[in-house]
Amino acid sequence: MTRVMTGAAIVALTLAGLVLFPGHTYLQQDTQIYTAILEHLWNPAVLQNDILVQSPHVSFTLYDEFAIGLRKLTGAGFEGILLSLQLVFRALGLWGIYLIALAAGLSRAPAMLVTAIWSLGATIIGPSVLLVEYEPSPRGFAVPLLFLAVGLAAHRRPVWASVAASAAFLLHPPTTYPFWLVFFAMLFVQRKFVILIPPACAAVIMMLAAHYQAGVHEQQHFFERIGPELEKLQRMRASYNWVSLWWRDYFLQYVALFAAILLAWWRMKIDNLELRWFVLGMAIIGLLSVPVSYLLLEQMKWALMPQLQPARALLFVSGFAMLMAAIAGCAATGLAERFCWFALAYFLPAEGAVLAVAILAAGAALALWLKRRAVAIAVVAIGAMAVIPDVGRVQNYPHLRTQELAQLSTWARESTAADAVFAFPTFGHRLEPGIFRAQALRAVYVDWKGGGQVNYLPALGEQWWTRWQQRDNAHAAGIDYFILTPDKRLPHQRPLFANSNFLVYPSH
Repeated sequence: MTRVMTGAAIVALTLAGLVLFPGHTYLQQDTQIYTAILEHLWNPAVLQNDILVQSPHVSFTLYDEFAIGLRKLTGAGFEGILLSLQLVFRALGLWGIYLIALAAGLSRAPAMLVTAIWSLGATIIGPSVLLVEYEPSPRGFAVPLLFLAVGLAAHRRPVWASVAASAAFLLHPPTTYPFWLVFFAMLFVQRKFVILIPPACAAVIMMLAAHYQAGVHEQQHFFERIGPELEKLQRMRASYNWVSLWWRDYFLQYVALFAAILLAWWRMKIDNLELRWFVLGMAIIGLLSVPVSYLLLEQMKWALMPQLQPARALLFVSGFAMLMAAIAGCAATGLAERFCWFALAYFLPAEGAVLAVAILAAGAALALWLKRRAVAIAVVAIGAMAVIPDVGRVQNYPHLRTQELAQLSTWARESTAADAVFAFPTFGHRLEPGIFRAQALRAVYVDWKGGGQVNYLPALGEQWWTRWQQRDNAHAAGIDYFILTPDKRLPHQRPLFANSNFLVYPSH
């Protein structure tokens, strides 16, 4: 494979992954909140009565500055801008994986197979995070940049590795701490102080951006302790941060994955010092993040920890386990050994579906054995994106952006006042209210997804909890309209808007 062919393959793999598997979403998870904040920062008259945008949690990220700057530059909407950025960052991440595979000693075609396997992503159960984010969120941009930084470091490009990791820091600082711990340890040993320039610049930029952040009304107190009431609320709404609630069920899986990393490393006998530092170092930090999180959050009650979410570093254990297993599979000489390594690599994205794992592992092993292996690898790479959802029955996300919800959002945007507030008293934990907020640009009284802000802003969390307990009171102060499902139709009142999924009534 030439460099042009390699670049084309990475672009094709990125596009296929975005469209097929693992796919992408918008306004179904965190972008519900980020888009609402961005729309309010863009036009303060929009969503002015929504509690989520009154205290935006974007002070310590340049995500909002990038998005708003690109909107000014291009005139495009936030959805198109963020999805374009998602495509770019995913491609950069796959380039990083490809560089890591080359640094491990593979030739270009097998390295591309490793890249294709890793591109399938994985769900990190327990801390509830994704290896390949479906949404164009800050973490979804930062994680690929970190793997790119590892790939550049493995090719002895420390300054460029530092630049990539610094860009990740500017987008989502909490995700980057495992990289920086290893990075500074290497700096101490190798004394290449020039590589400190990018992170130093990034730190200055972040401090300036946080100082001049628009729209912040609640100060974040990083060095306080979490009180009993806030702890109770966070344990209820953000249980993924509290490792005592899930470690017994899942932690042994990560120990096994770390053992797989060590076994693959021993089998490969990789002598690349930089690669050894980052792969083993970040995986060890990921494993240790569980007891560290328990100590700092659950014992010391440090208020910063729900924002830092240290246990989510477990994604590097899963990510490097998939990566090293795929590399070992490509390096193995016998079909049986290749099959076993590839089965381990496909196990996480296929969520343990035995038949899908067996089909894909056999296909990958045979692809490297065939004479025209570049073509065979391409077939296996694209085929996996069909086998996992079809044979393995893996559905990464529901499709919630329906025509009926779009109709409701359009009606609200065109037929109600800009400062109107809508309540969804019968929707419980469903995600449609957050989608409505971002599409209609109308305030939502309270929704379950918005409760995730209890990690960042305690006062907002308390206000959210008070509203959540009152969500069945359609006549609560400040509500102009309430939205019901058709089975909750009011018998003696005509709705202002109705379709097969939604009914809208005035609050009085």
